[in-house]
Amino acid sequence: MPPRTPVHPGPRRPLVLTSDGDLLDDLLRLAAAGGTEVEVVADPAAARSRWGAAPLILVGTDQAQSCLRARLPRRPRVVLVGRSGPGDPGWDIAELIGAEHVAMLPAAEPWLVDRFADGVAGASGTGLGRVVAVVGGRGGAGASVLAGGLAVTAVRGGLRTLLVDADPLGGGLDLVLGWEQLEGLRWPALTEADGRVDAPALVRALPSRGDLVMLSWDRGDLFSLPAEAMAATMDAARRGRDLVVVDLPRQLDDPAVIALQAADQVYVVVPAELRAVAAAARVVAAVDPHCADLAVIVRGPAPGRLKAREIAGALHLPLAGTLRPEPGLSRGLERGEAPAATGRGPLATLCQRLLAEFDGGSTRGAA
Repeated sequence: MPPRTPVHPGPRRPLVLTSDGDLLDDLLRLAAAGGTEVEVVADPAAARSRWGAAPLILVGTDQAQSCLRARLPRRPRVVLVGRSGPGDPGWDIAELIGAEHVAMLPAAEPWLVDRFADGVAGASGTGLGRVVAVVGGRGGAGASVLAGGLAVTAVRGGLRTLLVDADPLGGGLDLVLGWEQLEGLRWPALTEADGRVDAPALVRALPSRGDLVMLSWDRGDLFSLPAEAMAATMDAARRGRDLVVVDLPRQLDDPAVIALQAADQVYVVVPAELRAVAAAARVVAAVDPHCADLAVIVRGPAPGRLKAREIAGALHLPLAGTLRPEPGLSRGLERGEAPAATGRGPLATLCQRLLAEFDGGSTRGAA
Protein backbone atom coordinates (compact mmCIF):
# COMPACT_ATOMS: atom_id res chain seq x y z
CA MET A 1 0.00 0.00 0.00
CA PRO A 2 1.58 3.32 -1.04
CA PRO A 3 1.81 6.22 1.41
CA ARG A 4 -1.37 8.22 1.63
CA THR A 5 -1.11 11.66 0.05
CA PRO A 6 -2.84 14.30 2.19
CA VAL A 7 -5.85 15.82 0.50
CA HIS A 8 -6.60 19.44 1.29
CA PRO A 9 -10.09 19.94 -0.06
CA GLY A 10 -11.21 23.23 -1.45
CA PRO A 11 -14.64 24.65 -0.73
CA ARG A 12 -17.28 21.92 -0.58
CA ARG A 13 -19.67 21.93 -3.49
CA PRO A 14 -23.35 21.00 -3.78
CA LEU A 15 -23.95 17.34 -4.62
CA VAL A 16 -26.22 16.30 -7.49
CA LEU A 17 -27.43 12.70 -7.46
CA THR A 18 -28.99 11.64 -10.77
CA SER A 19 -28.42 9.40 -13.77
CA ASP A 20 -30.89 11.37 -15.92
CA GLY A 21 -28.72 13.17 -18.48
CA ASP A 22 -31.35 15.76 -19.41
CA LEU A 23 -32.07 16.62 -15.78
CA LEU A 24 -28.34 16.86 -15.10
CA ASP A 25 -27.90 19.31 -17.98
CA ASP A 26 -30.60 21.53 -16.49
CA LEU A 27 -29.10 21.40 -13.01
CA LEU A 28 -25.60 22.21 -14.30
CA ARG A 29 -27.05 25.22 -16.11
CA LEU A 30 -28.85 26.40 -12.95
CA ALA A 31 -25.75 25.84 -10.82
CA ALA A 32 -23.73 28.01 -13.21
CA ALA A 33 -26.39 30.70 -12.93
CA GLY A 34 -26.03 30.46 -9.14
CA GLY A 35 -22.28 30.91 -9.40
CA THR A 36 -21.14 27.44 -8.37
CA GLU A 37 -19.89 24.12 -9.63
CA VAL A 38 -21.32 20.84 -8.37
CA GLU A 39 -20.22 17.31 -7.68
CA VAL A 40 -22.18 14.75 -9.67
CA VAL A 41 -22.82 11.12 -8.76
CA ALA A 42 -25.06 8.64 -10.54
CA ASP A 43 -26.27 6.48 -7.66
CA PRO A 44 -26.55 6.39 -3.84
CA ALA A 45 -23.49 4.16 -3.44
CA ALA A 46 -21.29 6.86 -4.97
CA ALA A 47 -23.07 9.54 -2.93
CA ARG A 48 -22.59 7.91 0.47
CA SER A 49 -19.06 9.18 1.18
CA ARG A 50 -20.09 12.76 0.29
CA TRP A 51 -23.53 12.69 1.90
CA GLY A 52 -22.65 14.21 5.25
CA ALA A 53 -20.37 17.03 4.11
CA ALA A 54 -22.06 18.54 1.04
CA PRO A 55 -23.61 21.97 1.75
CA LEU A 56 -26.62 21.08 -0.44
CA ILE A 57 -27.88 17.83 -2.00
CA LEU A 58 -30.19 17.57 -5.01
CA VAL A 59 -31.66 14.12 -5.59
CA GLY A 60 -33.16 13.49 -9.01
CA THR A 61 -36.55 11.81 -9.01
CA ASP A 62 -34.97 8.97 -10.99
CA GLN A 63 -32.89 8.09 -7.91
CA ALA A 64 -35.53 8.59 -5.19
CA GLN A 65 -36.40 4.90 -4.84
CA SER A 66 -32.73 3.93 -4.92
CA CYS A 67 -32.00 6.38 -2.10
CA LEU A 68 -34.83 4.90 -0.11
CA ARG A 69 -33.44 1.39 -0.54
CA ALA A 70 -29.91 2.57 0.29
CA ARG A 71 -31.14 3.99 3.64
CA LEU A 72 -28.93 7.06 3.40
CA PRO A 73 -29.08 8.95 6.72
CA ARG A 74 -31.40 11.91 7.06
CA ARG A 75 -29.74 15.29 6.98
CA PRO A 76 -30.71 18.92 6.34
CA ARG A 77 -30.73 20.68 2.94
CA VAL A 78 -31.81 17.79 0.71
CA VAL A 79 -34.01 18.67 -2.29
CA LEU A 80 -35.90 16.21 -4.49
CA VAL A 81 -35.84 17.61 -8.02
CA GLY A 82 -37.50 16.57 -11.29
CA ARG A 83 -39.78 17.81 -14.06
CA SER A 84 -43.44 18.70 -13.93
CA GLY A 85 -45.75 16.19 -15.54
CA PRO A 86 -48.08 13.28 -14.87
CA GLY A 87 -45.30 11.36 -13.12
CA ASP A 88 -44.58 14.04 -10.50
CA PRO A 89 -43.41 12.45 -7.24
CA GLY A 90 -45.49 13.31 -4.23
CA TRP A 91 -44.37 14.50 -0.85
CA ASP A 92 -44.62 10.92 0.41
CA ILE A 93 -41.39 9.78 -1.26
CA ALA A 94 -39.71 13.10 -0.42
CA GLU A 95 -40.47 12.63 3.27
CA LEU A 96 -39.29 9.03 3.16
CA ILE A 97 -35.84 10.03 1.87
CA GLY A 98 -35.67 13.06 4.17
CA ALA A 99 -35.98 15.78 1.51
CA GLU A 100 -36.98 19.19 2.85
CA HIS A 101 -38.26 20.44 -0.52
CA VAL A 102 -39.65 19.14 -3.81
CA ALA A 103 -38.54 21.27 -6.80
CA MET A 104 -40.21 20.66 -10.15
CA LEU A 105 -38.72 22.18 -13.29
CA PRO A 106 -39.20 24.51 -15.02
CA ALA A 107 -41.29 26.33 -12.38
CA ALA A 108 -38.67 25.89 -9.63
CA GLU A 109 -35.70 27.12 -11.68
CA PRO A 110 -35.41 30.57 -10.02
CA TRP A 111 -35.73 28.98 -6.58
CA LEU A 112 -32.99 26.46 -7.39
CA VAL A 113 -30.65 29.19 -8.63
CA ASP A 114 -31.07 30.87 -5.23
CA ARG A 115 -30.36 27.57 -3.45
CA PHE A 116 -27.18 27.10 -5.46
CA ALA A 117 -26.12 30.65 -4.59
CA ASP A 118 -26.75 29.88 -0.91
CA GLY A 119 -24.59 26.79 -1.33
CA VAL A 120 -21.72 28.93 -2.60
CA ALA A 121 -21.89 31.10 0.52
CA GLY A 122 -21.94 28.06 2.79
CA ALA A 123 -19.17 26.19 0.98
CA SER A 124 -16.89 29.21 1.00
CA GLY A 125 -17.00 29.19 4.78
CA THR A 126 -19.27 32.24 5.20
CA GLY A 127 -21.02 31.66 8.50
CA LEU A 128 -19.81 28.05 8.75
CA GLY A 129 -17.35 26.72 11.28
CA ARG A 130 -14.69 24.13 10.54
CA VAL A 131 -14.63 20.62 11.96
CA VAL A 132 -11.71 18.63 13.37
CA ALA A 133 -12.18 15.06 14.61
CA VAL A 134 -10.01 12.85 16.80
CA VAL A 135 -10.06 9.04 17.07
CA GLY A 136 -7.97 6.68 19.15
CA GLY A 137 -5.87 4.07 17.41
CA ARG A 138 -6.62 1.78 20.35
CA GLY A 139 -8.47 2.02 23.65
CA GLY A 140 -6.81 4.42 26.07
CA ALA A 141 -4.78 6.13 23.35
CA GLY A 142 -5.63 9.58 24.67
CA ALA A 143 -7.96 10.76 21.90
CA SER A 144 -10.52 12.24 24.31
CA VAL A 145 -7.83 14.18 26.13
CA LEU A 146 -6.51 15.54 22.83
CA ALA A 147 -10.04 16.50 21.74
CA GLY A 148 -10.57 18.32 25.02
CA GLY A 149 -7.18 20.01 24.74
CA LEU A 150 -7.91 21.19 21.21
CA ALA A 151 -11.27 22.65 22.28
CA VAL A 152 -9.81 24.41 25.33
CA THR A 153 -6.90 25.77 23.29
CA ALA A 154 -9.21 27.00 20.53
CA VAL A 155 -11.25 29.01 23.03
CA ARG A 156 -8.07 30.48 24.50
CA GLY A 157 -7.30 31.58 20.94
CA GLY A 158 -10.62 33.38 20.57
CA LEU A 159 -12.65 30.75 18.69
CA ARG A 160 -16.24 29.97 19.64
CA THR A 161 -15.96 26.20 20.00
CA LEU A 162 -18.25 23.21 20.36
CA LEU A 163 -16.83 19.94 21.71
CA VAL A 164 -18.90 16.94 20.57
CA ASP A 165 -18.67 13.54 22.24
CA ALA A 166 -19.57 10.99 19.56
CA ASP A 167 -18.37 7.99 21.58
CA PRO A 168 -21.17 6.55 23.74
CA LEU A 169 -18.74 4.11 25.39
CA GLY A 170 -15.98 6.61 26.06
CA GLY A 171 -16.89 7.56 29.62
CA GLY A 172 -17.98 11.10 28.80
CA LEU A 173 -16.08 14.20 27.74
CA ASP A 174 -17.78 16.10 30.56
CA LEU A 175 -15.53 14.12 32.93
CA VAL A 176 -12.45 15.03 30.87
CA LEU A 177 -13.25 18.72 31.29
CA GLY A 178 -14.56 18.39 34.87
CA TRP A 179 -18.00 19.51 33.70
CA GLU A 180 -20.15 16.65 34.95
CA GLN A 181 -22.05 18.95 37.32
CA LEU A 182 -22.87 21.63 34.74
CA GLU A 183 -26.50 22.05 33.73
CA GLY A 184 -27.50 21.60 30.10
CA LEU A 185 -28.79 19.15 27.53
CA ARG A 186 -27.05 15.88 26.77
CA TRP A 187 -27.44 13.58 23.76
CA PRO A 188 -30.64 11.82 24.96
CA ALA A 189 -32.52 15.13 24.79
CA LEU A 190 -31.61 15.54 21.10
CA THR A 191 -32.67 12.13 19.80
CA GLU A 192 -35.78 13.56 18.10
CA ALA A 193 -33.80 16.02 15.97
CA ASP A 194 -34.13 15.06 12.30
CA GLY A 195 -34.22 18.37 10.46
CA ARG A 196 -32.74 21.86 10.74
CA VAL A 197 -31.82 22.69 14.34
CA ASP A 198 -31.67 26.33 15.42
CA ALA A 199 -27.98 26.92 16.06
CA PRO A 200 -28.28 29.69 18.71
CA ALA A 201 -30.91 27.67 20.59
CA LEU A 202 -28.66 24.60 20.59
CA VAL A 203 -25.70 26.57 21.93
CA ARG A 204 -27.81 28.12 24.69
CA ALA A 205 -29.17 24.73 25.77
CA LEU A 206 -25.84 22.89 26.12
CA PRO A 207 -23.38 22.97 29.05
CA SER A 208 -20.94 25.83 28.56
CA ARG A 209 -18.28 28.01 30.08
CA GLY A 210 -17.54 31.16 28.15
CA ASP A 211 -17.14 30.37 24.46
CA LEU A 212 -16.67 26.63 25.02
CA VAL A 213 -19.84 24.55 24.63
CA MET A 214 -20.05 20.78 24.96
CA LEU A 215 -22.41 18.03 23.86
CA SER A 216 -21.81 14.79 25.73
CA TRP A 217 -23.64 11.76 27.10
CA ASP A 218 -25.43 11.41 30.41
CA ARG A 219 -24.99 8.60 32.94
CA GLY A 220 -28.25 6.88 31.99
CA ASP A 221 -28.81 3.67 30.07
CA LEU A 222 -26.94 3.19 26.80
CA PHE A 223 -29.12 3.99 23.81
CA SER A 224 -28.78 4.11 20.04
CA LEU A 225 -28.34 7.66 18.75
CA PRO A 226 -30.23 8.17 15.45
CA ALA A 227 -28.02 9.21 12.56
CA GLU A 228 -30.54 11.97 11.82
CA ALA A 229 -29.85 13.52 15.21
CA MET A 230 -26.12 13.63 14.55
CA ALA A 231 -26.65 15.09 11.06
CA ALA A 232 -28.92 17.84 12.35
CA THR A 233 -26.58 18.59 15.25
CA MET A 234 -23.46 18.81 13.08
CA ASP A 235 -25.28 21.11 10.68
CA ALA A 236 -26.31 23.42 13.53
CA ALA A 237 -22.83 23.22 15.05
CA ARG A 238 -21.13 24.37 11.86
CA ARG A 239 -23.59 27.24 11.55
CA GLY A 240 -23.29 28.33 15.17
CA ARG A 241 -19.59 27.90 16.08
CA ASP A 242 -16.21 28.85 14.66
CA LEU A 243 -14.77 25.40 15.39
CA VAL A 244 -16.29 22.00 16.12
CA VAL A 245 -14.10 19.33 17.76
CA VAL A 246 -15.45 15.76 17.63
CA ASP A 247 -14.26 12.82 19.74
CA LEU A 248 -14.99 9.73 17.62
CA PRO A 249 -15.43 6.10 18.66
CA ARG A 250 -13.02 3.51 17.28
CA GLN A 251 -15.90 1.33 16.06
CA LEU A 252 -17.86 3.54 13.68
CA ASP A 253 -21.64 3.53 13.83
CA ASP A 254 -23.87 5.56 11.50
CA PRO A 255 -23.83 8.74 13.64
CA ALA A 256 -20.04 8.59 13.89
CA VAL A 257 -19.75 8.26 10.11
CA ILE A 258 -21.93 11.38 9.71
CA ALA A 259 -19.62 13.33 12.02
CA LEU A 260 -16.53 11.92 10.31
CA GLN A 261 -17.76 12.92 6.86
CA ALA A 262 -18.32 16.48 8.08
CA ALA A 263 -14.73 16.79 9.34
CA ASP A 264 -12.18 18.93 7.53
CA GLN A 265 -9.30 17.26 9.39
CA VAL A 266 -9.07 13.95 11.29
CA TYR A 267 -6.29 12.88 13.66
CA VAL A 268 -5.72 9.30 14.82
CA VAL A 269 -3.82 9.10 18.13
CA VAL A 270 -1.45 6.14 18.40
CA PRO A 271 0.71 5.21 21.42
CA ALA A 272 4.28 4.39 20.44
CA GLU A 273 3.87 0.64 20.95
CA LEU A 274 3.84 -2.22 18.45
CA ARG A 275 0.42 -3.60 19.44
CA ALA A 276 -1.06 -0.10 19.36
CA VAL A 277 0.17 0.33 15.79
CA ALA A 278 -1.42 -3.00 14.80
CA ALA A 279 -4.72 -1.94 16.36
CA ALA A 280 -4.52 1.50 14.76
CA ALA A 281 -4.14 -0.05 11.31
CA ARG A 282 -7.66 -1.48 11.66
CA VAL A 283 -9.03 1.86 12.82
CA VAL A 284 -7.35 3.68 9.92
CA ALA A 285 -8.82 1.19 7.43
CA ALA A 286 -12.32 1.96 8.75
CA VAL A 287 -11.89 5.73 9.00
CA ASP A 288 -9.93 6.50 5.83
CA PRO A 289 -12.76 6.00 3.26
CA HIS A 290 -14.90 8.62 5.00
CA CYS A 291 -12.50 11.55 5.32
CA ALA A 292 -10.40 13.74 3.06
CA ASP A 293 -7.51 14.57 5.39
CA LEU A 294 -6.26 11.98 7.88
CA ALA A 295 -3.01 12.22 9.85
CA VAL A 296 -1.41 10.47 12.81
CA ILE A 297 -0.31 11.81 16.19
CA VAL A 298 2.10 9.57 18.08
CA ARG A 299 1.98 9.58 21.88
CA GLY A 300 5.00 8.63 23.95
CA PRO A 301 6.70 7.08 25.76
CA ALA A 302 8.15 4.51 23.35
CA PRO A 303 9.16 1.44 25.41
CA GLY A 304 10.50 -0.35 22.33
CA ARG A 305 12.10 2.81 20.93
CA LEU A 306 9.67 3.00 18.00
CA LYS A 307 10.13 6.28 16.20
CA ALA A 308 7.13 8.45 15.34
CA ARG A 309 8.00 8.55 11.64
CA GLU A 310 8.26 4.76 11.58
CA ILE A 311 4.76 4.51 13.05
CA ALA A 312 3.36 7.01 10.56
CA GLY A 313 5.07 5.14 7.72
CA ALA A 314 3.63 1.82 8.88
CA LEU A 315 0.13 3.37 8.81
CA HIS A 316 0.77 5.12 5.45
CA LEU A 317 -0.26 8.44 6.95
CA PRO A 318 1.39 11.84 7.31
CA LEU A 319 2.74 12.57 10.78
CA ALA A 320 0.93 15.55 12.27
CA GLY A 321 2.80 15.61 15.57
CA THR A 322 4.11 13.84 18.63
CA LEU A 323 2.99 14.08 22.22
CA ARG A 324 5.61 13.68 24.92
CA PRO A 325 4.72 12.23 28.33
CA GLU A 326 3.15 14.76 30.69
CA PRO A 327 2.99 13.31 34.22
CA GLY A 328 0.97 16.20 35.65
CA LEU A 329 -1.77 15.82 33.06
CA SER A 330 -3.34 12.71 34.58
CA ARG A 331 -3.26 14.21 38.07
CA GLY A 332 -4.96 17.35 36.79
CA LEU A 333 -7.70 15.37 35.06
CA GLU A 334 -8.42 13.49 38.29
CA ARG A 335 -8.88 16.86 40.00
CA GLY A 336 -11.32 18.05 37.35
CA GLU A 337 -8.86 20.32 35.55
CA ALA A 338 -9.47 20.62 31.80
CA PRO A 339 -6.58 19.47 29.58
CA ALA A 340 -4.31 22.25 28.25
CA ALA A 341 -6.14 24.78 30.43
CA THR A 342 -2.92 26.51 31.52
CA GLY A 343 -1.65 26.89 27.98
CA ARG A 344 1.64 25.24 28.98
CA GLY A 345 3.08 21.76 28.61
CA PRO A 346 3.45 19.28 25.71
CA LEU A 347 -0.31 18.89 25.12
CA ALA A 348 -0.99 22.62 25.02
CA THR A 349 1.99 23.20 22.73
CA LEU A 350 0.85 20.47 20.33
CA CYS A 351 -2.74 21.77 20.31
CA GLN A 352 -1.58 25.31 19.56
CA ARG A 353 0.47 24.12 16.60
CA LEU A 354 -2.25 21.82 15.24
CA LEU A 355 -4.84 24.59 15.35
CA ALA A 356 -2.47 27.06 13.70
CA GLU A 357 -1.77 24.60 10.88
CA PHE A 358 -5.42 23.61 10.60
CA ASP A 359 -6.43 27.23 10.30
CA GLY A 360 -3.84 27.59 7.56
CA GLY A 361 -5.38 24.66 5.69
CA SER A 362 -2.39 22.34 5.77
CA THR A 363 -1.13 19.24 7.50
CA ARG A 364 2.65 19.37 7.82
CA GLY A 365 4.91 16.64 9.06
CA ALA A 366 6.48 16.96 12.49
CA ALA A 367 9.76 15.70 13.79
